[in-house]
Amino acid sequence: MLKMADETQNKQAMKEAIDTLNLIISTNSTPKTIKKSITDLVTDLVKEEYSLSVRAANTISLLDDVTQDPNMPSYVRTQLWQAVSKLESIRE
Repeated sequence: MLKMADETQNKQAMKEAIDTLNLIISTNSTPKTIKKSITDLVTDLVKEEYSLSVRAANTISLLDDVTQDPNMPSYVRTQLWQAVSKLESIRE
């Protein structure tokens, strides 16, 4: 039963992170280069080639690079950190 609860929580956290990333993509004031990077990350997140935790860990690493972009508006950076927080809660 505990395993099912963990899996459900992981899937919910993944969905929330993807929703946050999609919100950033759909915001008109997000720079195109950042939109492109995040779009690629979302595409990788939804592929079920790897486990949820592996996809989350890879995305966290790549988002860390994205947040270092000096052209990124501060509110976008904050939203990315929210997505990272959700992804960090995913455990195997």
